[in-house]
Amino acid sequence: MKNYIVFDLEWNQCPEGKIKSIDRMPFEIIEIGAVKMDADLQIISRFHRLITPQVYTKLHSVISEVTHMDMRKLKEEGEPFQEVIRDFLQWCGCDYRFCTWGAMDLMELQRNMEFYGMEIPFEKPLYYYDVQKLYGIAEKDGKEKLSLDHAVEELGIEQSRPFHQALDDAWYTGMVLQHMKADIWTPYISMDYYWVPAAEEEQVTLRFPTYSKFVSRTFETKEDALADKAVSDVVCPYCRRMLRKKLRWFSLNQKQYFSLGACPNHGYVRGKIRMKKAENGKFYVVKTMKATDETGAKHVFQKKEEQRKKRHERSDLKKVKRNLTPPASGIRRRSP
Repeated sequence: MKNYIVFDLEWNQCPEGKIKSIDRMPFEIIEIGAVKMDADLQIISRFHRLITPQVYTKLHSVISEVTHMDMRKLKEEGEPFQEVIRDFLQWCGCDYRFCTWGAMDLMELQRNMEFYGMEIPFEKPLYYYDVQKLYGIAEKDGKEKLSLDHAVEELGIEQSRPFHQALDDAWYTGMVLQHMKADIWTPYISMDYYWVPAAEEEQVTLRFPTYSKFVSRTFETKEDALADKAVSDVVCPYCRRMLRKKLRWFSLNQKQYFSLGACPNHGYVRGKIRMKKAENGKFYVVKTMKATDETGAKHVFQKKEEQRKKRHERSDLKKVKRNLTPPASGIRRRSP
């Protein structure tokens, strides 16, 4: 029987700003709280520990204000990171699925573990439930990302605990999970991107009731990624047919790319690529294929038109600059 480990982290960051932050660990975990839920989503155990900071030994003013934490308490009651995480993983057990509010906690947990030289024992790829995303799918339009306190308020969950404290936020996240119908959210598993495929045979395709998601291997450049056939193919999320493109891949900002295909059985299919950077500095792609209607197809065409206008504006601006720049005057050298 699989349990659900619903956990939350609080972390500190460099009080002197990003410029003095450590790239390998921009956020140092100072608190971890978790609830263990059984298959019926009933809480069967709790875990809570404070962690003594070793990297950022002064609390950032915003972190102190939000968490109501102080360095004296962390030094007196906190324990070494490695010891706390070993105990946490032992408490988790063997058969479980992580659940978090948003995608950052799992990423930062592994980043902290690697910084301290700890072995990361999780499966690759690591699947988990992003309860923030699930709430958007179950209760909203699938696009909204509400804060935890807003979701708790909307669901009418009793706010008997403070927010922004790890164990309490984990408890609230578990309560949100309890309030949603399991048959709605269970198909929408998320994949953690701390580990990403390094080779073609490791690439991942996830299929959901309304869309499919493809996670590519890493590439040296964005251009290499976009040139790869597995990345550029437009595929129907339902029948998996290779589709003829109505619109080839285009981008407005070099981070998101769009395409439009047409399936003879399921109509228009919108493609979306998010270009991401892996921990090793290489690029990988998360491609989503989703069936859409005439309105959705029209929206993609509008984005394409927006791209065309921006391209023409940039071209016109370059011409104006060339016309305004006086020709360089050169001095001829006399022959001896």
